[in-house]
Amino acid sequence: MDFWPEFLASSSGREFVAGGFGGTAGVISGYPLDTLRIRQQSGGQNGSAFNILRQMLSKEGFCSLYRGMGAPLASVTFQNAVVFQTYAVLSRAFDPSASAKDPPSYKSVALGGMGTGGLQSLLLSPVELIKIRLQLQNTNQSKESGTTPVKVAKNIWRKEGLRGIYRGLGITIMRDIPSHGFYFWTYEYMREKLHPGCRKSGQESLNTMLVSGGLAGVASWVCSYPFDVVKTRLQAQTPSAIKYKGVYDCITKSVREEGYPVLWRGLGTAVARAFVVNGAVFAAYEFALRFLFNNENVQMQETI
Repeated sequence: MDFWPEFLASSSGREFVAGGFGGTAGVISGYPLDTLRIRQQSGGQNGSAFNILRQMLSKEGFCSLYRGMGAPLASVTFQNAVVFQTYAVLSRAFDPSASAKDPPSYKSVALGGMGTGGLQSLLLSPVELIKIRLQLQNTNQSKESGTTPVKVAKNIWRKEGLRGIYRGLGITIMRDIPSHGFYFWTYEYMREKLHPGCRKSGQESLNTMLVSGGLAGVASWVCSYPFDVVKTRLQAQTPSAIKYKGVYDCITKSVREEGYPVLWRGLGTAVARAFVVNGAVFAAYEFALRFLFNNENVQMQETI
């Protein structure tokens, strides 16, 4: 009975809950663009994002844009909560001189983000695998049976075991370590530039949160996008249709068949989605964090 009050009374507890709110807001706001990005990357449908969108709406209906959202939405509260809490701990661990009132240095922010990216890949890789298999249903890229995340997960486990569930883990780690370093560094740097002193005071406008979060998302995708294309292609494979033996084989075959631009296919869609999603993530995170801190202050004043 006393768990939640005690949990929310701690700084880690508040960061955990606020991170969950941020993640949920991000998934809901950007999932249709994510579906379009995956279809562009996989190579199963040619054309621009607008052409793919038109084909999906005419052949599969509006709901196809949200196919597979259950997997990330079900896990995103926990996953994003862990990400923000881990980042808060690591960024301060890399900067022992930072106090409770002083923010960690930008170097510590980047290192904390990189560490967070590597750790969260263990949670994210299976979720993205299931999401990709669902998003590519009704295309020639995936013949995965099952219409829900649970059914697809069971099918993968039955056919491929633990190795199948973690297909693409290596490339996910290679993508997330640099991307998360750029992600948190860009957010902290831009919010301070747009609203000087806000890193210490914790007070900035909604526009600052949205723009800083959006630019952070864009920076993280631009620096790691080719890794994401390779990851999508590796995770889209099923045991009955193995085309790539590994990361290097996927890169060489993809470039040989489709040219170097294939490594950046869908970048425009990803950047647009990243700005929307991460603006929403950080805005929701910051607002939830302030609400929890203010609520604690009100309770303390009432007690006094």
